[in-house]
Amino acid sequence: MTHKVTLLPGEGIGPEVAEATKRILEAAGVSIAWDEFDVRATREGQQGPLLAEAAVESVRRNKVALKGPMATVVAGGAPSVNVALRKTLDLYANLRPVRNLPGVKSRFENVNIVIVRENTEDLYSGLEHEVVPGVVESLKIITEKASTRIARFAFDYATRKNRKTIHAIHKANIMKLSDGLFLRSVRAVAADYPAITYKEMIVDNACMQLVMNPQQFEVLVLPNLYGDVVSDLGAGLVGGLGVVPSANIGDEAALFEAVHGTAPDIAGKGLANPTALLLSSLLMLEHLGEGVAARRIEEALELVYREGTHTTRDVGGQAGTAEFTDALIAALALAPVR
Repeated sequence: MTHKVTLLPGEGIGPEVAEATKRILEAAGVSIAWDEFDVRATREGQQGPLLAEAAVESVRRNKVALKGPMATVVAGGAPSVNVALRKTLDLYANLRPVRNLPGVKSRFENVNIVIVRENTEDLYSGLEHEVVPGVVESLKIITEKASTRIARFAFDYATRKNRKTIHAIHKANIMKLSDGLFLRSVRAVAADYPAITYKEMIVDNACMQLVMNPQQFEVLVLPNLYGDVVSDLGAGLVGGLGVVPSANIGDEAALFEAVHGTAPDIAGKGLANPTALLLSSLLMLEHLGEGVAARRIEEALELVYREGTHTTRDVGGQAGTAEFTDALIAALALAPVR
């Protein structure tokens, strides 16, 4: 069948990695009718809405989107397009699988962690104001509803994927009300899944444990801010944001995206690595019921990385985007179906 998917190519290297990903999916025989939009409605300094309404409506209509990286100004400027999309579409679950790719140098081997991050509230609610000059107040919002549904998502995911342990990550020793509510909500859900071992860990200890012994973890469930920090830390364990995928999932839509930067220094030069967006598209294929194609592309990707002569500069190779993509398409003919 042909799938209707919204494509939001993004900025900087986004259009290049999006085009490479489209080529690979087509070569694998997946039929997709792309509905392509620029998701940003206004540029920096302009007045008007942040998100293009046509792009948002396309995601609502198609229920599935693939998105390239978007830039966010630090300490000023317009709000984050990424956060705005998640909140507008109520994409409450951020899913970040973190695992080693063959041939990518990293400090650890056999890392295979899934990070499940609540995606709609916490300090990311953006409720902040200047009380008096020099004093800013930000509100951390934690609700039982959001905490319960992200916990349910994490335990359902672990059950489907045959993962045996979930850690809830928190700072309830200090934030006893907000993180305390998060923990109580997760504990209540955990009681419904006796086959899964449930554990808790304070976030600072979790960060230390991740860089000492990441193999002890299978699934982590976290509030929004901790999830953001820990998911990037996790990517660093296996080679960086350029080699890990991300999915934002809600009840009505799902958006799969590369979470690395826009890399304006190499944009348009044909040097970008499409791996992160490609891996995100494989999560999308699983979501669409195209698991066989996803596994075949994954095998081809691992063949290219294992062989190592057609990888891009960010992972130690010399290939450009087109050469990497061509090599992966050629590897599809050799990739077994698992």
